[in-house]
Amino acid sequence: MFVDIAKIKIKAGNGGNGCVSFRREKYVAAGGPDGGDGGRGGSVVFKVDDNLTTLSDFRYKRKYVAPNGEDGKGGRKNGKSGEDLIIYVPRGTVIREAESGAVMADMSSSEPFVAAKGGRGGWGNPHFATPTRQVPRFAKDGTPGEEWEVSLELKLLADVGLLGFPNVGKSTFISVVSEAKPIIADYHFTTITPVLGVISMGEGNSFVMADIPGLIEGAGDGVGLGHEFLRHVERCRLLVHIVDAAGSEGRDPISDFEIINEELKKFNPELAERPQIVAANKIDLATDEQLQRLRDYFEGLGYEYYEMCAPISHGTTELVNAVWNRLAELPPIKQYEAESIPLEMYEKADNKGFTIEVEDGVYFVKADWLLKILQRCDLDDYESLQYFQRVLISSGIIDALREKGINEGDTVSIYDLEFDFVN
Repeated sequence: MFVDIAKIKIKAGNGGNGCVSFRREKYVAAGGPDGGDGGRGGSVVFKVDDNLTTLSDFRYKRKYVAPNGEDGKGGRKNGKSGEDLIIYVPRGTVIREAESGAVMADMSSSEPFVAAKGGRGGWGNPHFATPTRQVPRFAKDGTPGEEWEVSLELKLLADVGLLGFPNVGKSTFISVVSEAKPIIADYHFTTITPVLGVISMGEGNSFVMADIPGLIEGAGDGVGLGHEFLRHVERCRLLVHIVDAAGSEGRDPISDFEIINEELKKFNPELAERPQIVAANKIDLATDEQLQRLRDYFEGLGYEYYEMCAPISHGTTELVNAVWNRLAELPPIKQYEAESIPLEMYEKADNKGFTIEVEDGVYFVKADWLLKILQRCDLDDYESLQYFQRVLISSGIIDALREKGINEGDTVSIYDLEFDFVN
């Protein structure tokens, strides 16, 4: 089954906790703290697998959790880090944060993408030893791993998209000019999944063409199969629009052309502006008057126009050469840039609770929702720092610290961030 959209939850592993331990050895007095650090939690990493063509694996498994890091042990033994969880997706998959819709990554290249970072391991008690605190009886817990609900959307990587009503000859054309083997029959919707064909132009040159199925009137609103597959046209650099020159099914080819372009516009206005070449197929069934009418109409609108009879390869070479020449003038296949996930989204969390623990004058603040903001803030940037300070005030954390008796100069620890409190 061809599946090109899915929604899953991913959770990176939590960091292991630091250990509170003291060296106890014969003939060694006051051995001091020797608790080990916790291990880092495993991250969730997406990688491209060119053997995959759909997202069907995600229909049955919706939650992916990476292993946690191990806790530290005595004798300065650090905990083992959790292994990264690798999730394989087809090339061309766009990963979005589900709630905001922000693009996290476009898996069009072979570079892996760390979607959820594992939590850092907590420090063991040796890190907190000072000249005035020689016996620290506390350690730091590991931080939680990042957690996201993400949507996966497969947008095929094709240079050229074939458009046209069912049964106009798209599948026949792509089978003639490439090694693709689509289902071909004399009834509608024989092609129910996008078909990719690689067209060789000699001397190591080639381009990829996609047969986009199911485009009829109302496709942009979900009628037929069009709403499911129009997304695969979005990356195409060039569109080849095939019409039935003879109107053999009682439809007018010019009307068909206008209807599908209107559906493209409704689905995504940018698609209507994409360069198009028009090909009139089934010319063996058309009259001279019908062909002349089409030629006058499309050339009058400024389109490159070609005539062919795909089953016998008549006119297909000329069309393929025209496509190749046009592609040479066009920019590369569209890739989606990563977008920032709005920090304000975390402020709206349903549970904005927090805890404050005091150990030997250090105030430890814990709040999972606050960690997500902290991970996304660049505290070297003045505006980000100001934003984080506003969050601490608006959430009531600063007031709670004062109620706990914090004094100016005392240390506040919020996961990986430590700072001196200033009134």
